[in-house]
This record gives sequence, structure tokens and C-alpha cells, in this order.
Amino acid sequence: IDQAIEIHDRQMMILQSKGRKTQEEMQKENGKAVNEKVVHFADIGAALIQARDEELDPFSTIEKVMPWDKIVTSVEEAKKLARPMDYDYLDLLENRFTYLRKYTPALLKSLEFRSTKAAEPLIRALKTVNAMNESGKRKVPDGAPLDFVPKRWEKHVYDEEGIINRHYYEMAALTELKNHIRSGDVSVVGSRLHKDFEEYLVPKDEWTSTNLKETRLAVRSSAEEYLEERRKALAQRLTWVSNNLESLEGVNIEKAKLRIDRLEKDTPEDARTFSLSLYNMLPRIKFTDLLMEVAHWTGFDEMLIHASTNRPPKGEEKVILMAALMAMGTNIGLTKMADATPGITYHQMANAAQWRLYDDAISRAQATLVNFQHKLSLTSYWGDGTTASSDGMRVQVGVSSLHAEANPHYGTGKGATIYRFTSDQFSSFYTKVINTNARDAVHVIDGLLHHETELNIEEHYTDTAGYTDQVFALSHLLGFRFAPRLRDLADAKLYTIQKPSDFSKLENLLRGRINTKIIQENFDDVLRLAHSIREGKVSGSLIMGKLGSYARQNKLATALREMGRIEKTIFILDYISNKALRRRIQRGLNKGEAMNGLARALFFGKRGELRERGLQDQLQRASALNIIINAISVWNTVYLTEVTKLLKGKGNLREDLLKHISPLGWEHINFLGEYTFDMKKIASLHSLRPLIQ
Repeated sequence: IDQAIEIHDRQMMILQSKGRKTQEEMQKENGKAVNEKVVHFADIGAALIQARDEELDPFSTIEKVMPWDKIVTSVEEAKKLARPMDYDYLDLLENRFTYLRKYTPALLKSLEFRSTKAAEPLIRALKTVNAMNESGKRKVPDGAPLDFVPKRWEKHVYDEEGIINRHYYEMAALTELKNHIRSGDVSVVGSRLHKDFEEYLVPKDEWTSTNLKETRLAVRSSAEEYLEERRKALAQRLTWVSNNLESLEGVNIEKAKLRIDRLEKDTPEDARTFSLSLYNMLPRIKFTDLLMEVAHWTGFDEMLIHASTNRPPKGEEKVILMAALMAMGTNIGLTKMADATPGITYHQMANAAQWRLYDDAISRAQATLVNFQHKLSLTSYWGDGTTASSDGMRVQVGVSSLHAEANPHYGTGKGATIYRFTSDQFSSFYTKVINTNARDAVHVIDGLLHHETELNIEEHYTDTAGYTDQVFALSHLLGFRFAPRLRDLADAKLYTIQKPSDFSKLENLLRGRINTKIIQENFDDVLRLAHSIREGKVSGSLIMGKLGSYARQNKLATALREMGRIEKTIFILDYISNKALRRRIQRGLNKGEAMNGLARALFFGKRGELRERGLQDQLQRASALNIIINAISVWNTVYLTEVTKLLKGKGNLREDLLKHISPLGWEHINFLGEYTFDMKKIASLHSLRPLIQ
């Protein structure tokens, strides 16, 4: 059902895009002819002005400029070129109607739509269209609902005499269906992504009986207490920044805009040399051997339990499973892997991929690797597992896929984004595949709540694209400190609960006041929403996507946004006040970027393109890649620990530089395997290899 709705949404977007494109092509094609008519009109106009000013005969004056038969011809041509005065591309859509008819009758017949009061006329219109489809009638019946028709569609749907154009009536209804599903006014029975908003939340009676003190929310007070506490926190920071404006390091305020200098590098010059010296001491190893060793140490492969028999892999099954994992994670695919791996067939790996590399199993295996890394002593130099960052790695999609979108990063191609969460200890604890044009921010909460590892993340970093006001609010309610790197700080809006004039030095930066009334009125619903996310009733990305597409007047979305503005302002004030925080964020994001560097080196098959159409298949590849990344990080950490012990015993260890090294190096790992050249198997011209029949 969700796929059907997604296809419909995409088709309506294509319909509008085709209309705009047709209009642009017409304007380009007719540009010369239109310009010619403008010149004619200008000449005729100039002649008329001259005739009036000099009291000449207008017709003879005009004919001196242009013969009368040419004027008549030009007017006729102009009529053909002319578009309505208030034209847009809608009048060019009628020829696209037959494309929609390939699926829309089945869509309206198969799915059941429900609506709020505002969208009831649309539901009646859809039932009318469905009835016409069932009966074979072509004419829209008298009394058909028209209240749903947007103003810009009216002149196309029905003329001055009220006669309804069937094609435009149906296209208007289908377009509005897309819009109302997006806004939440229409829900789809049986859908996961498009059901009634109330169904996403814990039931009201259950929430009413829940003791707020017993929830796992970070905020357990009334609206009044919450607002008073946040008012004090905000006022304290505003006062401090006002009093210390001159001493803020690297911060400038010019023309009511904040500007922050780029952080200078704080990595010692000899850190890179030290890191290379450590890696030069690591043994060279084949990729296959590395995976088997890490599986033996950690038992992560034991977590890949068969979905049907519930048994962990044994004996030869482990080798087959590692081959399937490598085939997916390197993106070379099962067929090429079977060719490169003697003794293992495509069907064996396909069976392992289907029955053992499913979501839950991979999550357990990933958690096992992350937990093992967390307990290694060397990781304490890099972090304590309480901070993390998330970043997207854009990947081209080489086939037609619902989830692939065009983006300037791909040139003329389409792609998706592998969104990865990286801990401060260089472990990748969560990953998902998202639409490359979607805002990263809506997926942050998912990774923080559903990683299933022993990491206790308290502070999370993202790049500029990874934040919205509502993410700030939800992160605070769920007990996380959300800390994005702010590149567009000059355009950021600061808010206050008090009057901006109370902080005269910052008054030009404070562009708005928090609407405390809407927070108070909807505070309980906001906590219910946060509790529903925390308890797993609904995912953060799903509900954030819904709220983001809802109309501005949605009070819950507005209240959450206002709360987010409080948290965002507090964070920005901390960000400009604390250089150590800015450096911590930068360091965290650098770890994520280093992780992406290793990921790209590993994901070398098919030129780094995804060739899977389905989101689930794309996610399986991304998750297998994540397992391999973590395995390399674990192996390197174990061996780097041994190197540091050896150097410490010799008194040669630069312990102060250990925090600057990373377990993500790969020069010592042979990703490509071995190639055997057998002189006995050469095919001569007289005995060529047999063709496949």
C-alpha cells in the first residue's frame, strides 16, 4: 500500500514536471515568432501614435509601416501563439491523462481513504470518479462535488456554463489526493506511512494513566515548570554572552549577523608520521582472513541466525556466510564473488544472504562488533562512547528505483544516500538508506534510539543539513544533546522568551519571541509524541517527516517547533561561547568523514553504484558494508594495541599522540584477493573453451 501511494505521489510530480517542461519548450520554440509579433505590434503602435499626434489618417499611416494583408496574417499567427492572460502549465496537461489511467482506476478501487472534515469533499469526488470507472460512464454526473477544486484548476475543470471536463476533474482530484495525503488530512487504511496521525501515538487513555515521572523522557514536569526552567537557562546564556561579547574567541558580530572564524588545526605535525609508523608494524593480511579472524574473536557471525531454523552458522556455513557478506559489502555481487571464490557457489551465497543477512540479524552482529570495540583499552584515547556523529555518503543508483532521486552530485544520474552513525571510538553503530534529497535531520533520532549497542550516546553531531528546529526539541525531550556544525550561522535566527530589549547588546540578533502560549496548550501532546517515539510505537523519521509536511496551522508541529527554537538558541549561544565545543563537533564529524573514506574504498564493485531497485535490497548492501567497516576497525584496534604495548615496553611510545590516530587505515589489507595463473589450463586456438549452450 505504501509503495502504491509512493508511486502515485511520484506520478503526480512527473505530471506537473511534464507540464512545466512542455511550457518551457513552447516558449523556447516560439520565442522568435513571439518576438516578431512584438516588433510588429510596436511598429503598429508607433504608427498609431504618430497618426494621432499629427492628425493623419490612421489606416494609411499603419499601411506605410506594414501592408494590411500582412497585418491580418500577423494577427492570426498571434492568436495561435497566444496563451491565456493568467496562463500556467495546467492547460497543457490534458494529453497526459491517458498515462494516469494506466493505474489510477486500480488505485481508487483497491485502497480505502479516510479524511478529516476539511478533506471530505475530496473523498466524495474520489468515490464519484471510482463510480464512473466501474460503470463506464464518461460524463461527470450532475451534483458531483466541486468544493475540493483549487482555484487555479477551476477554469480547466468547468467552464462558465458549469460543464465539467472529465479529464481535468479527475486530474484535479488525484493531485489533491497527493497533497492531502502529504499534509495528513487524508489517511490510507492498511498503510504504515499514511495512517491516521492518532494511530502513530500511544492511545490517549494509556498516556493519561502513565506517570510522567516513570517515563524515559528527559522532561518530566508541567508546561509551566518546563518553560520557567528553559527561560532561566536561556536568560543565563544571553546575559553571559552580552557581558562577554568582546572576549569571545573567533566570534564577530557585524551588521546584526554572527560570524565565526574557521578553527585552526590542532593536530600535531608529527601525528601523521607517528600513525604511519604504527601501521607499518601491522602484519599484511588478506581481506578474507581478516573477516574470519574477527568473527573468531567476537562471535559476530553467531548472531547471523537462520531466519527459519534459528540456528547459528556452523563449519562450512561460516565460510559461505563470510563470502556472501563480502559480496554484498564490497558491492561486487554474488555472481562475481562465486567466480572469484573456488568451492563456493552462487546458490550457496544467495541462500545465506536470504536467510541470514536480514535486518535483525545484521543489527545484532553489528552490535556485537561495536560492543567488542567499546571494551578495547585503546579506544579510551579516542572517546568514551558517549558522543557520536552522523553523515551521509551519496551513492549513485544505476537502475530505475523509486528511492533514487536526481541530485547535482550525480550529474545527470540519480542516487541514494547511505546515512551512517559513527561513535567517538570509530565504530559504526547504525546505518540506513535514505532519499538523497531528504533532509538528514529527520533520521537522527532513529540512529540514537535504535542502535541496540552498549554505547550510551549523550551528545550527537551532524553537519548543517542535519538539523531542524523540531530535531532540537525532540533530542532534548529524549535526553540527547544535539550539536550540529553551523556553517550558515549568519542567517540563523535567535529567539528569546523575554523581551529582546532586555538584552540590548544582542537585540539585533534576537529576531523573534517564543510563542509560549502554544507550547502550554500542546505540551501534553508533545510529551505523548516523544513518549511514543521513545517506546518504539513510531519511528522518529516517520513522524518527523509527517510533521514536516503538515500544514503550518498544525498545533502539535508548531509547538514542537517553538520548543526547538528555545533549544537551538541555547545551543547557538553555547556554540559561540565555547571553542572547545566547536572543536569537539569538528573532531566528531571528521571521524564520520574518515569512515566514509574507508566505505568508498570498500564499496568498489560496480563502480560504486547500487544496482538494486528495492530499498530493502539497497539497505542489505549498506548494512553488510557497515559490518565489514566495523570488522576492519576491530582488527586494526586489536593489532594497534599490540604495537603500542611493544613500543611502551621499549620506551618509544608517544602516548600523547594516540588520540590522533585512527583504526580505519587499510593499506595493509588486500581487498582484491589472489589471482592464480595456471599454465595447465591455457586454452589453445585448437581447443577453445566450450560455449554455454
